[in-house]
Amino acid sequence: LLPHTMKLLSFLLVLVAVVAADKIPDFVVPGQCPAVGESKLWSEQVPNHANYAGVWYQFALTNNPYQLIDKCVRNEYSFDGKQFEITSTGVTTDGSLLKRNGKAYPSPLGDPHLTIDYENSWAAPYVILDTDYTNFACIYSCHSYNFDYYSDFAFIFTRSPSLADKFVKRCEAAFKSIDVDTSRFTKTVQGSSCNYDVQKTL
Repeated sequence: LLPHTMKLLSFLLVLVAVVAADKIPDFVVPGQCPAVGESKLWSEQVPNHANYAGVWYQFALTNNPYQLIDKCVRNEYSFDGKQFEITSTGVTTDGSLLKRNGKAYPSPLGDPHLTIDYENSWAAPYVILDTDYTNFACIYSCHSYNFDYYSDFAFIFTRSPSLADKFVKRCEAAFKSIDVDTSRFTKTVQGSSCNYDVQKTL
């Protein structure tokens, strides 16, 4: 296939569900992904990837149709020296417990970021905008399509079910620095209503 034909096909594949709905999904918007200083972040983070391993709770996220777990989201990252194995558990919108398995690995195309790849989902860029490894992490994922459209998703992770305000502000500053509107975030239900011990057994 000609390169432009392949690009068109990839765009159409992402919008498979659009044909029936006869509209572009609300998470695909006009414009382009923001410029992020990925090379600098990557050079600082690669030597610390082992420190990124461990448990991360989802504190907040932007609208994301690919996040099937709604509440009590607990992500366990294990690092083998090259990539992360991820086990995510929590409660769906209908109240069911759910476990999802994924991986995060260096971009196959050589881009200076990780690629996040969950079962039954799209592989996507995974950029750690800011983290201190022990309290919080601010994650950004953006994908550009042809015809000047893009989709982006953002997360705030924490090492415990709650997060001190000073760390929330660190993530807000990181997202604002690349013009991500922080009012898009919805806080994830965590804490006393969650049964993390049961989730660990899934």
